[in-house]
Amino acid sequence: MPQLGPPVPLWSFCALLLVMAVKHFVADFLLQTSWIANGKERREGWFAPFAIHVLCHAALTLAIALAIAPRLWWLALVDLLIHAAIDRAKTLTGLWGGWGADRTEFWWLMGFDQFLHQATNIALAAAFFAT
Repeated sequence: MPQLGPPVPLWSFCALLLVMAVKHFVADFLLQTSWIANGKERREGWFAPFAIHVLCHAALTLAIALAIAPRLWWLALVDLLIHAAIDRAKTLTGLWGGWGADRTEFWWLMGFDQFLHQATNIALAAAFFAT
């Protein structure tokens, strides 16, 4: 396969990808209470649970940045903004379609949401090595 960017230490990059995937699992599932999960999906009163959710992601990304490259602390803000955009777009699309967990479209949307989050994690990991 041809080289597509700057050379990076493969195993270090893979380890960081795994750390970012674990970070996502912790923030998106373990730290997400039912109040957060249900609240951020509402038409009204969604902002507080939504903000807490995206702040969990940013805080964990900040912890990773401070542990491995403190000068890249600002990647936590990037993660916060991207995660917020993805999750809010997913919610608004689901509300627009009226798709509950009993609908195939809901699961397609959920899968696409998770795909976008993992693509974000790949980009963030790349940023750690490229900056």
